[in-house]
Amino acid sequence: MGIGLGIVLLVLGLILVTDAVQLPQAIENAINGQALGWIFIIVSVIAIGLSLAMNRQRNKTTHVEERRDYR
Repeated sequence: MGIGLGIVLLVLGLILVTDAVQLPQAIENAINGQALGWIFIIVSVIAIGLSLAMNRQRNKTTHVEERRDYR
């Protein structure tokens, strides 16, 4: 998961938590929209945090190139 997916999940979670969009009754009976929103928010925070940590680790990595002259 990257930062983009984390942001999308965060936006979806905030929409569900604030009841900005009314879910159809069939879905509302099966799934609690606010609970699903909070799950999306938590997962998005974890995804963004992991993505930033992996990018930071990737920037610290150095590569050494060794050239040998065979004559």
